[in-house]
Amino acid sequence: MSNFFYLVVLMPLIGFFINGLFGKKINNEKISGWLSSICILIPFIISAGTFFELLSMSPESRTIHQVYFSWIATGDLGINYAYLIDPLSISLVLVITGIGFLIHLYSIGYMHGDKGFAKYFAFLNLFVFAMLNLVLGDNLLLIFLGWEGVGLCSYLLIGFWYEKKFTGDAAKKAFIVNRIGDFGFMIAMFLIFANFGTLEISAFLSQISGIQINDGLLIAISLLLFLGACGKSAQIPLYVWLPDAMAGPTPVSALIHAATMVTAGIYLLARTSILYALAPFTTHIVLIVGLLTALMAATIALKQNDIKKILAYSTVSQLGFMFVAIGNFAFTIAVFHLITHAFFKALLFLGSGSVIHGMHEEQDITKMGGLKNKMKITFVTFFIGSLALAGIPPLSGFFSKDEIMYLTFITSGPAYYIITLIAAACTAFYIFRLIGLTFYGKPRYDEAHLHPHESPSLMTIPLIILAVLSAIGGFIGLPHWLGHSMLGDWLAPVFSGAMSILSTYQPEHQTSVALELGLVAVSVIVATTMIVISFKKFSKQTTFEEPTGFGKVLENKYYVDEIYDKTIVEPIQKTSDKILWKIFDIKIIDGFINGVANYISRLSFDWRKIQTGVIQDYTTLSVAGIVILLIYLIFR
Repeated sequence: MSNFFYLVVLMPLIGFFINGLFGKKINNEKISGWLSSICILIPFIISAGTFFELLSMSPESRTIHQVYFSWIATGDLGINYAYLIDPLSISLVLVITGIGFLIHLYSIGYMHGDKGFAKYFAFLNLFVFAMLNLVLGDNLLLIFLGWEGVGLCSYLLIGFWYEKKFTGDAAKKAFIVNRIGDFGFMIAMFLIFANFGTLEISAFLSQISGIQINDGLLIAISLLLFLGACGKSAQIPLYVWLPDAMAGPTPVSALIHAATMVTAGIYLLARTSILYALAPFTTHIVLIVGLLTALMAATIALKQNDIKKILAYSTVSQLGFMFVAIGNFAFTIAVFHLITHAFFKALLFLGSGSVIHGMHEEQDITKMGGLKNKMKITFVTFFIGSLALAGIPPLSGFFSKDEIMYLTFITSGPAYYIITLIAAACTAFYIFRLIGLTFYGKPRYDEAHLHPHESPSLMTIPLIILAVLSAIGGFIGLPHWLGHSMLGDWLAPVFSGAMSILSTYQPEHQTSVALELGLVAVSVIVATTMIVISFKKFSKQTTFEEPTGFGKVLENKYYVDEIYDKTIVEPIQKTSDKILWKIFDIKIIDGFINGVANYISRLSFDWRKIQTGVIQDYTTLSVAGIVILLIYLIFR
């Protein structure tokens, strides 16, 4: 199937052009929606075939390098448009196209009747095209092309309902905040090319493999790449764009802001694992940032009432867990949690979309209640996704999250483990607060005017499939005390270089089945306790008081947005307005340009006096000129 692999990326691009150019002329939702969906289904089938092709090879040779054409050739810079197909990239491609197809299918029902139906699917196809380039590119520039492409599509889809001001504001916020991270990525590329003469990832990593640990150049490059990852994967201090991105259509939140785009930073760090093995100074910073993000976002989610905002902060928190795994050099476990999180978080976002659809666009969970019997499929699937997120065995989130927590304990120590445990406890509490207030208790909406109902089959079928994946997906990465980790064996060749480097300076941590089982028991007991407490408290709650004290701080998200506004946004706006515009732009630049223009104008006005229109004057001037020239020639 690898011979047809170019279709994996080409099909979404074709779907984008057809819907983008001819969507209005077609003017048929079924044609636009199904065409777009098939353009994702075919790549999934080809990717699955390529996966089995790689699986049939020996572990050391599971790499297919496909060069399509010479992209850039200038001076010392030569870049091919080429794809690297290996266990890491094909795993991500299967997630992107598989979950992407389900979300496209769901969108046909969710976006029914929207005036921008064809445009929406065009943007969605363009996003998949860009995301596939990001995970398949064999060089940093092609990855960056996909990186910027998904940023553009995120901007277009967050602000899709552009007639609402807050969607435009959210889109601009996402675009601007991501530019900060993208700047770090670009500077890292400049440093890599200037010092190693290449942007091809394999060539760069092979050159650095012999450099000493914590070399200054490698620390600089790794920190800059991590800055880029913080932007895309919404980590402190660049996480503030993701909760506001929920202004877009809910399927967009599921695909872009939960399952795929926000994991781009994880992929980038995993793809350059050798770099981070050589720069443990940076990797420890990755660990600290991941821990703080996981804890901070989880606590904020405790007091949010918008169903999508809760899931958004949950996403930020779970991304923090993935960075914690990378900070502990557990690259395989980070990818494992990336995959399981894609299953259950896509399910939860689509489930929230089903609730919003059934509640006629209501998103406040304090105005819901009693939906369990009115939306049975949505409830059951959402419940499964919530258990997976909370880390209840044997669902997928349990295996990946507990592996991260265990590795944190044995690699970084009990203090770091406790932080992950608190974040996990908050996770179980807030997700079952959401379930209790949404699906249980008495209805808190106007039953005379609102009639909640189950979503159509086009929306519930993807929910069922994702619920099954959320339930059984964890078995691909079983811990050693339970069996064999298929994912670990599958990804081992990708991270073998990083593991070899780590073995030279990091002592091997002794694993203990008893210790791991003890930590598993602690996390499960804590999560179950939080679920029970949360469910009892909120499933019967009917009145809501304004939070006070620390609860108020959490409701207002630690006032981070307000702090950014006061310390960054407002000073920049005031500087731009009072200095850059009124002084530098108007008085200096405009003053200089206008001054030159006025001088030329006045000068030309004086010279115009010579033009009298009297032929005798012109004759006199001509004769005078001739006389002057003759005198000059005679006396020269």
